[in-house]
Amino acid sequence: MTPGPALPAPRARFVLPLPPRAGAPRSLVLGDRTLVMGIVNVTPDSFSDGGRHDTADAAISHALRLVAEGADLLDIGGESTRPGAAEVPADEQCRRVLPVIEALLARAPQVPVSIDTRSADVARRAVAAGAGIVNDVSGLAHDPAMRSAVAAMGVPAVVMHMRGTPGDMATRTRYRDVVNDVLDELRTSLDAARAAGCAHLIADPGIGFAKTPEQSAALLAATARFASFGTPLLVGASRKRFLALAAAATAPGVATRPVSESRLAASVAAVTLAAWFGVHIVRVHDVAATADAVRLADLLREAGHPPAIPEPRGG
Repeated sequence: MTPGPALPAPRARFVLPLPPRAGAPRSLVLGDRTLVMGIVNVTPDSFSDGGRHDTADAAISHALRLVAEGADLLDIGGESTRPGAAEVPADEQCRRVLPVIEALLARAPQVPVSIDTRSADVARRAVAAGAGIVNDVSGLAHDPAMRSAVAAMGVPAVVMHMRGTPGDMATRTRYRDVVNDVLDELRTSLDAARAAGCAHLIADPGIGFAKTPEQSAALLAATARFASFGTPLLVGASRKRFLALAAAATAPGVATRPVSESRLAASVAAVTLAAWFGVHIVRVHDVAATADAVRLADLLREAGHPPAIPEPRGG
């Protein structure tokens, strides 16, 4: 009998400490199931939802809706990282995000909040306001003070792979082998963070950041290889440009529809694959549409890796 395809390897389990907050969890448990991180862009110019949640009230309402839809974490950002985006000053980022973080801590303290920023100053002020995780698309490298800030705060940090900045990353897509090069470069970023004293790291291959659509697809297909880092894994494929390749192939008129509609089905498929491959967190815009999908992926993983049955002991 011909054996079937190999199942993904069992997912490692991690327990990362979170800052003590009233009513909030003291740790982030990763590995028991795929966690869904809901995206809250408090920006006027994000690539898929810019301007929809650019006031505190709108962002808070959106965040609470994502929680109701099943978000396990929320990622709050005040600076767009779309291709070509300009840097936003720290004070302006804080003006946008701090009221949102404070309101969420008061109204949904059970949901950990991540601050999406490349600025050490924003990270410090956001953690003081209630955020428990730092998510830096530059891999903690853009701001020279970021690694020491994360180390001093003792919070978990997402280290993502990106070359250059959002403003010029589209010109930095030359790789000898995109999967091996990203593995090597991201490992270097993780090592630099550890050397600076950052103890609780989450790796993100950076789909869509300094990658062509074809390179992003190759990275998603190779997701399981990133388990070699020995860290939790996060994948953010939601609404990314490479998904438009699949959408355009099946629906020629799809390009005229909003990104939130035209890439929805492909986004759900991408995060389901990421969950199947064993990532710990998927970062998504469409929580309701993806929560059930990743639960199915987890169920299938569990069916392939049932708990071990203890050996009977002699009497």
